[in-house]
Amino acid sequence: MNSDQLTFSTKAKLVVKEIVPPFLWKILKKLNKSEEYGFFGDYSSWEEAMKDSVGYDSDIILEKVKNSLLQVKEGKAIYERDSVLFDKIEYSFPVLAALLKIALENDGKLSILDFGGSLGSSYYQCKDFLGDIKELHWSIVEQPNFVECGKQYFENDQLKFYEDIETCLQYQKPDVILLSSVIQYLEKPYEFLEDLLEFDFSYILIDRTIFLMQGKISLAIHIVNPSIYKASIPTWFLDLKNILKILLSKYDLILSFDSFSGKISWNNNLIEDKGFFYKKR
Repeated sequence: MNSDQLTFSTKAKLVVKEIVPPFLWKILKKLNKSEEYGFFGDYSSWEEAMKDSVGYDSDIILEKVKNSLLQVKEGKAIYERDSVLFDKIEYSFPVLAALLKIALENDGKLSILDFGGSLGSSYYQCKDFLGDIKELHWSIVEQPNFVECGKQYFENDQLKFYEDIETCLQYQKPDVILLSSVIQYLEKPYEFLEDLLEFDFSYILIDRTIFLMQGKISLAIHIVNPSIYKASIPTWFLDLKNILKILLSKYDLILSFDSFSGKISWNNNLIEDKGFFYKKR
């Protein structure tokens, strides 16, 4: 799921909005509605936001992600993120450093639970850097349609797919849970993290997660660039203090870092795309 910052064209529209009379702006919006993407709205509830959304569970999205990742798997493409193919890998070096640190502390063995990990985007992104460790297990927990597709086309000795954390734990013993671009898309993100503490993972690794640093809007719709796929997804701008309060009750913060999008300025709101690495106390 992509939470990239506003593109140049979207930023340009915001500037235009400031100088164009309101009645003309409404006309322009209607004429260019199909081209709009980014963050929109200010919703008071998840249910309200869902009414204006076309979710991530679409079979069209699954098919695009599958076809792109198959090219990566077969060596026909270098890297995939959110179904988009790239000619080079965009590494998250803080994530790699965290995973290698865990492997080093576990005699060269590493077991990862990648929650919301699609069909293995992060696995294919990281696996070459992890190729020299003794033992790698990468488990993905996803929606049923992604799990079915993953088992059919991508599962191997290292990469496995499960429909929930409980099922995964019946077969694997993950050292770390990876939460990359997922928490902000959950209906109850804070409750999810509170429940997560009960699983007692040794490490929690968060990446590509957006936090509201300044402003008032907490829930919006993220309309994905239609060149990627057609989707509009309810998105929380998370409260960093609340997240820290939950996790620091049981974990120590080892590392905080900026993720791909960095700082996003939108409608008088300041949002930051961040990551964190925690170790159980």
